[in-house]
Amino acid sequence: MKKVKFQNLTKYIYLLTVSLVMLTVAIILMSLVPPVSRDALVHHLAVPKLYIEHGGIYEIPFMDFSYFPMNLDLLYMIPLYLGNDIAPKLIHFCFALLTALLIFCYLKKRAGLIYGISGALFFLSIPVIVKLSITAYVDLGVIFFSFASLLLILKWIKEEFKLRYLFYSGLMCGLALGTKYSSLITFILLTLFIPFIYSRFNGNKKRLLVNSLLACIVFAVTSLAVFSPWMIRNCYWKGNPVYPLYNKVFNPPAPSRQNTNVTNTEKKVAQNKGLFTYRHFIYGESGFEIALLPLRIFYQGEDDDPQFFDGRLNPFLLILALLSFIGLKNNPVLLKTEKNIMFVFSILFIFIAMFTTVMRIRYIAPVIPPLTVLSILGIKALLEKSRCLTFRKAENILVMSACFLFIISLALNSVYIVKLFRRVNPVPYITGSVSRDEYISRHVVEYPVIKYVNENLPLDSKVFFIYLGRRGYYCDRDYYYNNGLLHRIIKKADRADEILTELQKRGITHLLISFPVFDKWVKENCPIQKLDMIKRFFTEHTVSTFYKNGIGLNTLEVSGT
Repeated sequence: MKKVKFQNLTKYIYLLTVSLVMLTVAIILMSLVPPVSRDALVHHLAVPKLYIEHGGIYEIPFMDFSYFPMNLDLLYMIPLYLGNDIAPKLIHFCFALLTALLIFCYLKKRAGLIYGISGALFFLSIPVIVKLSITAYVDLGVIFFSFASLLLILKWIKEEFKLRYLFYSGLMCGLALGTKYSSLITFILLTLFIPFIYSRFNGNKKRLLVNSLLACIVFAVTSLAVFSPWMIRNCYWKGNPVYPLYNKVFNPPAPSRQNTNVTNTEKKVAQNKGLFTYRHFIYGESGFEIALLPLRIFYQGEDDDPQFFDGRLNPFLLILALLSFIGLKNNPVLLKTEKNIMFVFSILFIFIAMFTTVMRIRYIAPVIPPLTVLSILGIKALLEKSRCLTFRKAENILVMSACFLFIISLALNSVYIVKLFRRVNPVPYITGSVSRDEYISRHVVEYPVIKYVNENLPLDSKVFFIYLGRRGYYCDRDYYYNNGLLHRIIKKADRADEILTELQKRGITHLLISFPVFDKWVKENCPIQKLDMIKRFFTEHTVSTFYKNGIGLNTLEVSGT
């Protein structure tokens, strides 16, 4: 009988391992295409490329996001310098693999080998993790550093509160802070957790207050020290260590200063204030729907849809995590403590993010590893509960239910992966039947025009992007964007030549415009006299040089002609 069980267990381990390898191969294949993801073209590859062209880090005032911490973005500079912009996606995926390894090691120690492999597979197959794994973003780095920091806190508890583990945890948290500002939530939560954990679980009550504060200080100072280079840079450039966050706190505007660069919709939202008001006003969501946001993020996510959180999780990530508390009182004290800490961390993180920023799945990504661990422990708890049942039929039903829940959760992930693979369609590019330019053109609407810019405009040209979504990575000429500047110029100008003069003052030689979006803005925001002025500006002071897919390149009239 024992031999049969061992053989079955071996088969399950083999099946899970093969699935894990197949998933990894599929993700790598989807990564081996040119970068076309929005934030990669706007920020994570565009800024490092500018740094390389400039010969080092420098201030780029018109790019607010260039002031963000850039630990991973600097790492991407290495392959970019060597002319490879696909490798950054593989670097990003490595952090998913490292996180899966942490999950595997934790679960293997707490539950066994098969649970460890199951956890790694479940984590890597979650839709938002797969999507991030094929992009040159930084969120997987945040996930890894944040989860490593949390695990080291748990290690600190297990090892009787030795300070070196807090130092290591602070080091990881500092690296997370230096990767993305959303890690501030991780920093705040863990900093607050430490004195509570110490006072709650430390058996030595002597100098409790002093030691708990010391532990808190060790963690916080270490984290901030690792993060400090980015804070110092922003203080020097902007007088705000976390620019552009909380800029009104560090650089309060003058009382008479008003922002004229807002649409009527934005003004109404600003007057009402609040992220929830925004969802009600923009998306028409009811109070009940808004109240369900913490649950909706698990089952209602959609890629590239801001209303539905621009990403997808798995509903079983929450359902199975809750099952981990079955029979909690029978768990070892350490495991019970770890479960509670991971669950409280996840819930608080979601709620803080929900009240402080627009809801995106990527912004709450650090909760995915702890919830994955709890989900696998939930399966284990359900199976252990079945052993306590006296009726054989009830035991079998519970075992089948646990297996069914896990299979269904993986099936949901698999359906998403298949659809994503078809959408990315990497095989024609990998085999050479589709060229690099053809592939990018299929996914980046303005690429044919940018390609024309790179091949035909003089090297000293300066292109003004207008409603292009700030995607500048593929542009090899100096470029600039600031729709607010254009709005102010149009508002102040009385004649078409005044628009030309203001643009030329800034060295702009060409306009790259998404005409459908620009025309919509003009019709909705400009009075009739302004419409005529804008029309004269384009007909009298610019020349239409190239146009495709609704994107036009217009050359500005040279001064004196």
